[in-house]
Amino acid sequence: MKPYSIKFLIAGILFLSLYSCLDLDPQDQLGDGNMWQSTQDFEQFSNKFYEWTRDFPTAVFDAPHCDKRSDLITYTSPNPYSSGINTIPTSDGNYTDNYNRIRRTNMLLKHAGEYPQPTDIERYVGVAHFFRAYCYFDLVQLYGDVIWTDKVLDLSDPEMLQKRDDRGVVIDHIISDLNEAGEELPYYVNLTSTETGYLSKEAAWGFLSRVALYEGTWQKSRGNEVRGKELLDIAAKAARKVIDTGTFHLFGDQKDPSSNGVSLGDAAQRYMFILENEKSNPEGIQKSANQEYILSRRHDQTLSPIGWSITKECLSNVQWVTRKFANLYLCQDGLPIEKSSLFQKYGTKTSEFINRDNRMRNTLLEPGIRFWSNETASCRMTWDDSDLERAMSYDPKGGTCYNHQKWCAERNVPSAQEGYDYPVIRYAEVLLNYAEALFERDDAISDDDLNLSLNRVRLRINKDMPALINSFVTAHNLDMRTEIRRERTVELFNEGFRIDDLKRWKIAEIEMPQDMLGIKKTGTAYDRENLSYSLNSEGCIIVETGRKWESKHYLYPLPLDQLQLNPNLGQNPGWR
Repeated sequence: MKPYSIKFLIAGILFLSLYSCLDLDPQDQLGDGNMWQSTQDFEQFSNKFYEWTRDFPTAVFDAPHCDKRSDLITYTSPNPYSSGINTIPTSDGNYTDNYNRIRRTNMLLKHAGEYPQPTDIERYVGVAHFFRAYCYFDLVQLYGDVIWTDKVLDLSDPEMLQKRDDRGVVIDHIISDLNEAGEELPYYVNLTSTETGYLSKEAAWGFLSRVALYEGTWQKSRGNEVRGKELLDIAAKAARKVIDTGTFHLFGDQKDPSSNGVSLGDAAQRYMFILENEKSNPEGIQKSANQEYILSRRHDQTLSPIGWSITKECLSNVQWVTRKFANLYLCQDGLPIEKSSLFQKYGTKTSEFINRDNRMRNTLLEPGIRFWSNETASCRMTWDDSDLERAMSYDPKGGTCYNHQKWCAERNVPSAQEGYDYPVIRYAEVLLNYAEALFERDDAISDDDLNLSLNRVRLRINKDMPALINSFVTAHNLDMRTEIRRERTVELFNEGFRIDDLKRWKIAEIEMPQDMLGIKKTGTAYDRENLSYSLNSEGCIIVETGRKWESKHYLYPLPLDQLQLNPNLGQNPGWR
């Protein structure tokens, strides 16, 4: 055998051994030859796509979009992505899984084009368009430029060795897919009771508002204002389409007579995140009352439990919330703590919680509060005051001394068997998308638009707080952009948005290298606690320092195996 023949044989073996980006699995092989004869074939194949959305493991535990990789949460061991010490991986399932999934959506769309009754399968075509867009958006967020394909590629296809497409081209394809999905999917109100958690037109529009807002602000913050504002216009119009249906309502909105959950009072938002069909709140309100989740991953204790110990992961002292996040909450006069006369500062363990946005004590654990878990000895049973005898009392003595209770059950349920849903897209996000897209598009926003969107979120459980309007901003020398971003950060905490927001706003290089701080110790009640950390100049404990953020961290590195398979991909800037 000639030397060059041996060389090509070895190269071929290496290619086949490393190949993973668009690999076939048995489902693909079956689907490509033996299906597609009936509407049910398309339905069954597309139903598997719903397993690809974010869920608790990828939003709350450690994953690329998780707040653990941001500036809001830390723990005893620094997260390598958050602290800026991650390296180029040999392989990366975020890359290969997305392309495997894209292959499956393309397979369905290919066979849909050959189906003799296209109107019968229109809905499943819409599902494929949505999930192709969903996977490609994840790739763009992580890697920037990526290869776009609408074909069912095989190993021998030349596209396997092409260069990456510009992110702008890919975003245009994503927008086209979501517009197609918006045409093909049913309205949310037309979903049957057995189809809860399925895609709707509003889900496609809501996700489009997320995509276009992300890329619009990404481009604008990097000097491409024309392109940015074009995308921001798309984002605002998509969000407005969801709003104008009148289908969705913020759970527990005290100013909306159509909202459910009002009977839960100021605790409505907290209980929304742990709604189950078993009694999971004092009023016995079940999931069907939640009109806020536009698309969700459905869970049930018996049929589909969360499968991860979500309560133990989030409750009390497991995720250390930073001082930066706690300080974001407004006072009840609508002003930041540095401007409000209502702020009671830090003298006692409870003083900083006084007169604050009610979301603060719904999300964070207030020192001295009585709270419950999912364990028999400390859970709620009767859902009245007698449960206080079973409650635990919170007295922070470790970590940052800021801890939270979002996603934490109060009823007796075995760990990992909680059955509440994860909101892939919820109405509060769409309202906030609308407000931000309008402001960034026009560098201004009207009071009417603020009242239609952001103020609904802000005042949901803060009925006496002043609305955010232009005259309020002017009178108190506030910055509208800062206040819009504050609302988003506070409302969407620990739902998988913060690190992506910092990247698209291009402020990660400012926020991420900062020390991760905890409670103010000097001159406060915490002086008596044995918190063995260094203190900064303000007397706050430093729980993580030495963090860094380089420009390369705005994108993830491509994995080495994919670069070996296709050298034309090229590595992202700064990664060597």
